[in-house]
Amino acid sequence: MKIAYSLVTRRTFLNTLFGGWLVAFCGGSLYALLKFAFPTLGKEPDFVVLKTTDFINIPPNSVKPFAWGGKLGLFFKKENGSTYALKGVCTHMECNITYKPEDKKFYCACHKGWFDDNGKNIDGPPPKPLEFFEITTEGEKLIVAKKGIKVELPKA
Repeated sequence: MKIAYSLVTRRTFLNTLFGGWLVAFCGGSLYALLKFAFPTLGKEPDFVVLKTTDFINIPPNSVKPFAWGGKLGLFFKKENGSTYALKGVCTHMECNITYKPEDKKFYCACHKGWFDDNGKNIDGPPPKPLEFFEITTEGEKLIVAKKGIKVELPKA
């Protein structure tokens, strides 16, 4: 069956094509301007400086969150008293993880991924272990840094 008249006129087609091009151009320009204005947006830091008193006295077998750039960082104290800092996002799709003290495991609720208390991926889709950071203290400052990064704070 052949349609005698088209429901889309030439003018409607051209207006839609021009409008789509205009939206794509404006969106791309806005994205480029935002990346120019905020170049570090979405990037992770090499280190963060925290107050030691806020993190050292947490109870054993617990975690305390901190900001690692725009992502979640976790300060973790094991039952034996040893402390660790790790990135609190799953290695699968970067969902936030939570610590389950009764199981002594980290859990990603997005896709049901599990990590042991050493950060090793033990169940679910996560392909890699969790990322751990190095911890150093200078006076009342707790410095959490990526592995291999040497941090020198200014003397004031």
